[in-house]
Amino acid sequence: MARKVILDVDPGTDDAVALCVALADPRLDVIAVTATGGNVGAAQATRNVQTIIERLDPPRWPRVGTALTTGGLLANRCDIFGSDGLGDVGFRVSELQHRHPSDKLICDEIHAAPEEVTILALGPLTNIAAAFQRDPDLAMMVGHLIIMGGTVSASGNVTPAAEFNIYCAPQAARTVFRTPITKTLIPLDVTRHVVMTYEHLSQLSGTTTKTGGLLEKILPPTFHNHRQHLALEGMYLDDAVAVVAATDPHLFRTKPLYGDVETTGELTLGSTVFDRRSLSDQPPNMDVAVDIDVAQVTERIMSRLMSAD
Repeated sequence: MARKVILDVDPGTDDAVALCVALADPRLDVIAVTATGGNVGAAQATRNVQTIIERLDPPRWPRVGTALTTGGLLANRCDIFGSDGLGDVGFRVSELQHRHPSDKLICDEIHAAPEEVTILALGPLTNIAAAFQRDPDLAMMVGHLIIMGGTVSASGNVTPAAEFNIYCAPQAARTVFRTPITKTLIPLDVTRHVVMTYEHLSQLSGTTTKTGGLLEKILPPTFHNHRQHLALEGMYLDDAVAVVAATDPHLFRTKPLYGDVETTGELTLGSTVFDRRSLSDQPPNMDVAVDIDVAQVTERIMSRLMSAD
């Protein structure tokens, strides 16, 4: 039986790739895709989720959650993903007629299948924190929470100390970190080893699927911006790596650790702090990925993108 998953995303081309991978994997039943502000603002994130799903047109459409317009996000990634998050391609999309707030949709889907749903949190953790605040009993009903974010010993990617998703909404991240729930963190320490190269891009450009058609439009501008702003000959696949962690956990080595988030530091705001002392007085509150089979994870991502539809 396919594993029920909710993808909480802030598209972003990287989230679009992750959605393509998840929707193409028969081991996953994507029951909902909830938008959150991050790479782009809340309204654009909601629009992008709808755009991606319309372009992919999966056999069974997931429910779509509308991003909360909470404001206060500390950064965006328009420099990397374009002002609209999808390379400024200019997609047209049907406006949602019946809007469901992302946090409420998360609660509804978890209540419909208690302990059966995995949440893949691929953006700032505002929706997840809001869902836990909306329903204090919800955490005990979630099967598994997989978070793409943070660093253990690697440098940050938005400040020297902080990873983007955590930095955008550090208080929400702290709330989620401190919530007692089965969770796994996939930090930059492992995701940054997986890069889509120009050779991979060339392979995708030869496909005639709906997935290939979408990626052929949105990936080239992102590759250009990665090269211009990050000096990278390729594109990071952080979010798609987290999807693979849900389907193929044996490709990751994890370590139980106690983790928290800095919410006030002048230089360290949004950084993730882990208690790695041998005689810690804090029990672990999550499993943290510390190693990864880079070749196999990359192969899993590319094979799903190539075989989609």
